[in-house]
Amino acid sequence: MKIEIWSDVMCPFCYIGKRNFETALEQFVDKNHVEVIWKSFQLDPSIPEVAEESQEDYLIKRKGMGREQVKEMLAYVTQTAKHVGLDYNLDKSVMVNSRKAHQLIQFAKTKGLGDQAEERLFQAFFTEGKNIAELETLTQLGKDIGLDESELQKAFTDTTYNEAMERDIQEARNLGVTGVPFFVFDRKYAVSGAQPTQAFSETLTKSFTEWRKSNPEVKLDIVQGQSCTTDGRCD
Repeated sequence: MKIEIWSDVMCPFCYIGKRNFETALEQFVDKNHVEVIWKSFQLDPSIPEVAEESQEDYLIKRKGMGREQVKEMLAYVTQTAKHVGLDYNLDKSVMVNSRKAHQLIQFAKTKGLGDQAEERLFQAFFTEGKNIAELETLTQLGKDIGLDESELQKAFTDTTYNEAMERDIQEARNLGVTGVPFFVFDRKYAVSGAQPTQAFSETLTKSFTEWRKSNPEVKLDIVQGQSCTTDGRCD
């Protein structure tokens, strides 16, 4: 069963939601029959690729809130993250466009490393205060999860991965997604936001039960005989 997750690596609740979802999935008895697919989403494509302001100043301007209000909001988010084992240093966050980071994710997905890319980018942005629009930084983050450096450099100039990002964003619009994180279970159920683990567990159970009815597990009664296996054994 497929679970698709729309996310932006600059969204603090996306990282928190990822942790709560992972906890639910780890506890799910049929987790080996679940495929998780990460999808790109940009909360603010207008942010420049060169940092011009702190996250605090950015939120004051974007939300029209007072500085003390913003400070309280960031403190709340930091505390919420701590409850799920995440260490946020939001005062260090470098506010830059996330487009190139999504290109990295799209490339990593072709290598089966989409989840690892999401995790590394979240950590880089929220904990380490790294610039996720800087090619040198992104290349190193890609190498950290096992991607090839020369392939990475090509990925940032290849339109394929930018187009893949745009397709994800358009798909989100078609589904009516206006905010992230947004989790879609078997294209039948959705969980919006960084919900508690219990909410993910309940949706997992409900959606998988229905999916299994339509996709019954095949169990063969096998008569064993001499054969050769993929590991080179013949007996």
